[in-house]
Amino acid sequence: MKLARLPDGSPEVFRTLQGEGPSMGCPAVFLRLSLCNLHCVWCDTPFTWNWEGTPWPHLDKRKFSKSDYIVEQTPAELTATLESASRPGDRLVITGGEPLLQQGELSALVTLLSPNFSAIEIETNGTQLPIPALDSHIAQYNVSPKLANSQNAPELRIQEKAMKFFATCERAFFKFVVVSQSDLKEVEELQQRFEIPASRILLMPEGRSAEALAKSRSWLAQECLDHGYRLTDRLHVQLWGDERAK
Repeated sequence: MKLARLPDGSPEVFRTLQGEGPSMGCPAVFLRLSLCNLHCVWCDTPFTWNWEGTPWPHLDKRKFSKSDYIVEQTPAELTATLESASRPGDRLVITGGEPLLQQGELSALVTLLSPNFSAIEIETNGTQLPIPALDSHIAQYNVSPKLANSQNAPELRIQEKAMKFFATCERAFFKFVVVSQSDLKEVEELQQRFEIPASRILLMPEGRSAEALAKSRSWLAQECLDHGYRLTDRLHVQLWGDERAK
């Protein structure tokens, strides 16, 4: 599997509190996979996709070397790494990048890991349809469809079959990164198009600092009250700032 690589050469695996979404605040072990099929201009993990020689723009002007930022491990090797990082009752959160680009090996991994975690979550951009062998092990999908503010083309960021699957899956929650008031019209359009229950929609302010999050949080709270949505913060940013695992 292709994983995000830490400076010491190890895969990015760390124990923390889930910072976003419906299980915010729960103890969890995070596994960060590399590679992504989208290229969001504000992405907070560009080291998983914004490689040297690529044309994609980003607020952070840097480009990253694949050899410096990708490490490979087999599912068996990774199982040992994750088990040693976890404690009883922890959730496993598989994030990226886009984890569903590596479904074959991911299916093998979660089959080995399921007995060791209270629940397995996958964070996804909602463009990839999960295969049954993987889906049967997943307790929660944190689906984050990208809006126009990501600067991805609509035909790339919204995939009909995948969105319909997640919209009808009661284990899927939709988390929208909101930058400005105009983003809410897109959220409503997607909600109506795919008939997503309001109770499974979460609005989250975009920001990499407590100050930036605070600017959006108050008016987003009112929008959630008005539409029946849920509000999610970025707890990890509030607690530790824009820090990557070490």
